[in-house]
Amino acid sequence: MSGRRRLSLAWVATLPFFAYTIAFLFLPAASVMVGAFQDKTDHATFSNIRLLFQHPYIDAYWGSLRISLVTASLGCVIGLFVAYAAIRDGTPRWIRSVLTTFSGVAANFGGIPLAFAFIATLGPLGVVTTWFRNAGYDTSVRWPHFQLFSERGVELAYLYFQLPLMILVIAPAIDGLKREWREAASNLGAKQWQFWRHVGIPVLMPSFLGAFILLFGNAFAAYATAYSLNQGQNIVPIAIGNYYTGNVLDNPHIAQALAFGMFVVLAAMMMIYIPLQRRSARWAK
Repeated sequence: MSGRRRLSLAWVATLPFFAYTIAFLFLPAASVMVGAFQDKTDHATFSNIRLLFQHPYIDAYWGSLRISLVTASLGCVIGLFVAYAAIRDGTPRWIRSVLTTFSGVAANFGGIPLAFAFIATLGPLGVVTTWFRNAGYDTSVRWPHFQLFSERGVELAYLYFQLPLMILVIAPAIDGLKREWREAASNLGAKQWQFWRHVGIPVLMPSFLGAFILLFGNAFAAYATAYSLNQGQNIVPIAIGNYYTGNVLDNPHIAQALAFGMFVVLAAMMMIYIPLQRRSARWAK
């Protein structure tokens, strides 16, 4: 078979991928971007975009940014330490197998089932409350600084899938910390903190920052978990959902403008993530 024929067959094999991408990615995104610049009568306007910088829409973006930054930061830091503890030399290999298997499942567990799991465990009639009641404690007294149906509760639920995602993403970078580097540094008289300062941290930093951006985008676009825990939570996905579920009927193009703003934020994150991922890929080889 000639090279030209093989090349043409290769392009034909990619047609389902391109058809799927166009139908379920580019066309919806184009519809959102066009609708964001239309008014109620479908005429061109920038008024929807200007509304994004006013209340209550700007507050929704700040709410999404707060939740995303908190959960991405905690997920990256805690996930890094957990992954390193499971992967480092001296840890039984079965621990890594169990951790990565659980992380693969938990990273994709979200939405209403995750919210129900937290409500069943931490809610007024959940397992924790029942345990305290059976132990003789007064369960009518609520925790003074934490409520599940609040922004802190949403952040706690998000961490359930943010931590496993961080473990999966950072594990290849930790594997890139070769034992030979540590031995060479030790032979040259470097202390452990010097190894981490001059070798370990520089190697892990691109992957760590890339994972932070990935976790940020993952939390920024999440909807069902936050909606199930607190329908009044002022974040962008819930604000968009209110328009498309009929709770707000004034101007549906505002929902498309809100989605366009999310595109801009996530696109900015991806512009930072892609070069970091390319740089960190060198150490995973």
